[in-house]
Amino acid sequence: MRGEAGLLADLGMLAIPFAAYEHAAVFTVAESDQVNAAIPGAHTKNLFLKDNGGAFWLVTVPSEARVDLKALPTAIGSKRVSFGKADDMDRLLGIAPGSVTPLAAINAPPGSITVVLDGTLAAADVVNVHPLRNTATLGLAGATILDLLRHWGHQPVVAAIPMQDNS
Repeated sequence: MRGEAGLLADLGMLAIPFAAYEHAAVFTVAESDQVNAAIPGAHTKNLFLKDNGGAFWLVTVPSEARVDLKALPTAIGSKRVSFGKADDMDRLLGIAPGSVTPLAAINAPPGSITVVLDGTLAAADVVNVHPLRNTATLGLAGATILDLLRHWGHQPVVAAIPMQDNS
């Protein structure tokens, strides 16, 4: 697995601009809110999922999003989904819960997982994601995240992720 060192090497080799922030470990979106207040740009929440056909999915949405998990499969082109197990996350992406990021796809063989980026994030100038650990954040353009995924051999999906009605 290439890990964070490989990620930083690719960012340098490809001359990709990014902002880096070190911070205390965060494990949930709620814990991230305090850290995020000092970091400009869109903040994210990541869902590691497995569908009932056995395929793995990593879905990245805005941090405040409440994803409609019943409508999600239709939006992303999968079968019914449930949350993936930590051991599958470690095996496929080389990360632990709390450090989930679309950038972990650097460790995944192409075709082993489908990475989905919400359309609003794909269009954002700055999207904040972990660099494979939950004690740092990288700010990158949404389009750059998609470019990196393609560089690593993945075919990312950009979708309008269905949200739960908050009323």
